[in-house]
Amino acid sequence: MIVNPTYKDNMEKQKIILDCDPGHDDAVAIMLAGKNPAIDVLGITIVAGNQTLEKTTKNALNICQYLDLNIPVYPGCGRPMIREQMIAADIHGVTGLDGTHFEPLTKKSENKHAVQFIIDTLMASDGDITLVSTGPLTNYAMALRLEPAITTKIKQFVLMGGSYQLGNVTPAAEFNIIADADAAHVVFTLGRKIVMIGLDVTRKVLCYPSIVERMGKLNNKASKLFIDLMNFYNHSQKEVFGLDGGPLHDPVTIAYLIDQSVVTTKAMYTEIDIRSTQSYGRTNCDYFGYLKKEPNSFVGIDIDVDKFWDIIENGMKIY
Repeated sequence: MIVNPTYKDNMEKQKIILDCDPGHDDAVAIMLAGKNPAIDVLGITIVAGNQTLEKTTKNALNICQYLDLNIPVYPGCGRPMIREQMIAADIHGVTGLDGTHFEPLTKKSENKHAVQFIIDTLMASDGDITLVSTGPLTNYAMALRLEPAITTKIKQFVLMGGSYQLGNVTPAAEFNIIADADAAHVVFTLGRKIVMIGLDVTRKVLCYPSIVERMGKLNNKASKLFIDLMNFYNHSQKEVFGLDGGPLHDPVTIAYLIDQSVVTTKAMYTEIDIRSTQSYGRTNCDYFGYLKKEPNSFVGIDIDVDKFWDIIENGMKIY
């Protein structure tokens, strides 16, 4: 079992590109990363997923404007590489960020396409950029297909997606992977370090009403947004899955970068199922090493729940 070192052991500020599809839990990930002293967000790239590209882009802009985040937002791919489009309106609502109200939007997205931004930023780098994904992996996969030379410039992928056990869209597949399994296949066969934060971990960080109440006591802009978002998100999770608190999937990626001891990982060989019907989109993780293949991923298998909520609270105090 491999436990990665904590951020405290390595004080270098981490450069990231945050690729996302906001989304209530993506919004909290942006909030956590946006002003954190451990993270340098070079840009937020947007993909269709929880809602259409137009809506997820608008949501990212609204979040950044509300939180006074001077981070450029780059719209990217509006459809998967091959399969038909999926969205998650049953969880995130008509706008993709239902439950809150924003002032009229003045922040503008960048003219450069997200895929080109990813390529240009990596090619100009010293190989020190982490690619974070909290949505389908379309933008990153398309960048890799368009310019394979960026491969050696990628420090690592840290992604929310998959599961070594059970899915949340089908018995086999998690949403971010099944929404573009071909893109996930591109990433997982790349040969770069991948940290996969899947449902096995994120299902343990349930945002119960007591958590919402705890964060509300901060009484700042971030906590007010958190309350609005989580009240709607928890209601939809109750309606769809019968949960009393919604799992806060996406911010676990950022929490991991802030303090890697929050997530316990295990090295595994992971393969994306892009061929079958019943199990399409499954992340087949060789937990026991049956295949005798070199591991290509560090898969999250446990999380320190108390530490995670402390990281969330400390992140919101910055605002």
